[in-house]
Amino acid sequence: MDEDTRYEAVRSRDARFDGEFFFGVATTGIYCRPSCPAVTPKRRNVRFFATAAAAQGSGFRACRRCRPDAVPGSAEWNARADVVGRAMRLIGDGVVDREGVAGLAVRLGYSARQVQRQLTAELGAGPVALARAQRAHTARVLVQTTDLPITEVAFAAGFASVRQFNDTIRAVYASTPSELRTAKTPHASKAPAKGTGPSAGIPLRLAHRGPYQSAAAFDLLAHEAVPGIEEIVGTPGRRTYRRTLRLPYGTGIVAVDERPGALRTAPPAHPGGWLDARLHLTDHRDLTTAVQRLRRLFDLDADPYAVDERLGDDPRLAPLVAARPGLRSPGAADPEELAVRALVGRAESERLVRRYGKTLDAPSGGLTHLFPEPSALVEAAPGTPLAALATALADGTVRLDAGADLDDAEQALLALPGMDAATVAVIRTRALGDPDVAPPGIDVPDAWRPWRSYAVQHLRTAEELESR
Repeated sequence: MDEDTRYEAVRSRDARFDGEFFFGVATTGIYCRPSCPAVTPKRRNVRFFATAAAAQGSGFRACRRCRPDAVPGSAEWNARADVVGRAMRLIGDGVVDREGVAGLAVRLGYSARQVQRQLTAELGAGPVALARAQRAHTARVLVQTTDLPITEVAFAAGFASVRQFNDTIRAVYASTPSELRTAKTPHASKAPAKGTGPSAGIPLRLAHRGPYQSAAAFDLLAHEAVPGIEEIVGTPGRRTYRRTLRLPYGTGIVAVDERPGALRTAPPAHPGGWLDARLHLTDHRDLTTAVQRLRRLFDLDADPYAVDERLGDDPRLAPLVAARPGLRSPGAADPEELAVRALVGRAESERLVRRYGKTLDAPSGGLTHLFPEPSALVEAAPGTPLAALATALADGTVRLDAGADLDDAEQALLALPGMDAATVAVIRTRALGDPDVAPPGIDVPDAWRPWRSYAVQHLRTAEELESR
């Protein structure tokens, strides 16, 4: 998009582009999402930015009306396999906060200077600034949805000091943390109820753009659910998906609610919505990582307009797209877990959970375990494909993290004994989030590129293909 096209999106308040770019208004010093309901600024006063971090770096503060930090992420980062796309996925997973820029560079296979240069050239902000913008968003969520003391919020959000936290909040939101907590936030997911504490969990709204077929996503998760680590409760249309998570600093139990109905024909200026979620974390520093993994599991950063436009032009897929606009291609909350489950199947996964999974200190309903780590499975079945996969995941021969190179991961998986192309295709689609996978043995024409994973999902949802 050139700047004139972006301005037209701002002028029409087109929410399809929320998260794809941001704009700042020179006369007010505020940056917004394209769908901001405020009076449209004059073109000469508008500056465009690829990321919120770039807007903040240019001295703009976040709009209190449209909350530009609450938009879905750009679909571009999930689709891109280059260093910028991989870096953005890793930053979203909290790698810079945990390992610094040096750790990010090592994971990408570049020097820290090269990573800084490429991100700054394309996005207008380096990894530190991008991570800082993310920390500010995490802090705002904790301030406005929990009763955690402000000092605890600062460190839970990843700030190195309370002073750094206060300075960042003032710079980004033009408010102190205490003012953020007391301010009315009509668009917030839920205000913290008086007397609630960390044990009540963190309520969130996980935003998505465009229509979202929640029934199809929840049907798939119900079909795949492994007892002990996952459960679906409630009736169709009002189900809740619950699961356990192993996170960098601790563990978590997350619950995501199905939203009844499907958004089919919303006006272009007002598409999108959210899934309600609640996170119970043993360490609040894991909030950013947990949210990003849920977003990948439910494919919430996808661009359904681009997907449906391409697939809807195909005679075979057109009726399926019309019946289920915005159908997603679900990913994985834990890529290594997904790889093991794709290899051994649901029944064997349940046995592995009972035999090798870590028991939760405080079970919750049907959630009693964490899925076993790869290192715990190395000796589970010596000499089998499972042992080979577990060993490769444990020693890093196979990398499936957010910054993994898709082609390298596929080749490493295919080199393992007992790993066939169909299983690798599932892992590439789900664990690595590749939107353009053609499973072997299925007629998936090149005309469906770059959204062949979504095309396959349409066929399976319509029961034209058998689910794996």
